[in-house]
Amino acid sequence: MLNVALFGPPGAGKGTQSEFLIRKYNLSHISTGDLLRKEIAAKTRLGLEAQNIIRAGGLVSDEIIVQIIEKTITENPESNGFLFDGFPRTYIQAYILEGLMLKLHTALNCLINLQVPEEESVRRLLKRGETSGRSDDNEQVIRNRLREYNEKTLPVLQFYRDRGIYRAVDGAAPIGEVERAVTALVQDELSQQLFNVVLFGYPGSGRGSQGRALAEKFGLEYVATGPMLDHEIRAGTEIGRRIAALYENGQLVPDEIVVQLIEKRLAGTRGVKGYIFKGYPRTLVQSYILDGLLKKHGSAISQVIEIEVPMLELIRRLDARSQTERCMPYDTSTAKIVKRLHEHESKTVPVIAKYNELHGVVKVDGMGTFDDVFARTSAVVERGLRSRR
Repeated sequence: MLNVALFGPPGAGKGTQSEFLIRKYNLSHISTGDLLRKEIAAKTRLGLEAQNIIRAGGLVSDEIIVQIIEKTITENPESNGFLFDGFPRTYIQAYILEGLMLKLHTALNCLINLQVPEEESVRRLLKRGETSGRSDDNEQVIRNRLREYNEKTLPVLQFYRDRGIYRAVDGAAPIGEVERAVTALVQDELSQQLFNVVLFGYPGSGRGSQGRALAEKFGLEYVATGPMLDHEIRAGTEIGRRIAALYENGQLVPDEIVVQLIEKRLAGTRGVKGYIFKGYPRTLVQSYILDGLLKKHGSAISQVIEIEVPMLELIRRLDARSQTERCMPYDTSTAKIVKRLHEHESKTVPVIAKYNELHGVVKVDGMGTFDDVFARTSAVVERGLRSRR
């Protein structure tokens, strides 16, 4: 998720740059004025409270504003991120936004300040006043607005300087140059985010071989629960001994153990570009766990791929695999194969449906040779990576 706050004095061109960022990066616009008007028009509880305050000549409280912002964020889970325009306006609001971001398991990536000298702002606004017909576009009002902006905003800018996410752009440059400078800053932020892929498919669809090959080609870390569990057993760790005991008794490894191993993997790999998750999540519960783990590490799912293979072909492949050294425990009989396929359908297909609503699932034809399928899966990942550039 990309969250950006755009700042600049009146006349800096925030409107133009906001439209550009929203369009280019599919961001949702957070403008407190627009949100308040929307709530008032919809006659929501918050809108009615704000309307009563405004009619009485008062200022809408931060308490109401933050609730409206939180509502907007939670109601737009499909968004790639949010552009905050005109918020936070004060030092206190900066703390409020930081707390809200923490509550929602995300963060502000950067604050971009469009720097424009006062005389240039005055010149631009006076020029706008010649055609806008706005009564507030006169020099006295303009200078009062600029003075108020500087008094309230300078502490906010320092707040984000202290956190290391303040960025500045010469807003007095031509629009094209400003766009290029803003784009460079945003691309730098995106390049620091992990690219995480969840790879789905029925047993026998080729997820494992495709996942390992994709990880190698694109420099991603391959995370599969099976190999992690086997590694713990071979290493003779305490967790490994617990896993071995569960296997011997024919029991499934509980999420409590799997989560520890995935979190250990996420914490133990530094400087990686991202992860490919295969075999996890298998259930809705596990999907919420993975979302939480990634958010804890300041990341999120970037792309979801499902490899599709017809059911009869899956059964044929799994039966053929049972005759080889690659035989899995559930390959040893037709009854076990059918049971495993049914388990995927009943437990994992709902997870895919959930991710399709949140992120969109890209379906890939799993028929053909390994190279045929790999060309298709690679193209999907390449498009995902290219969309971040």
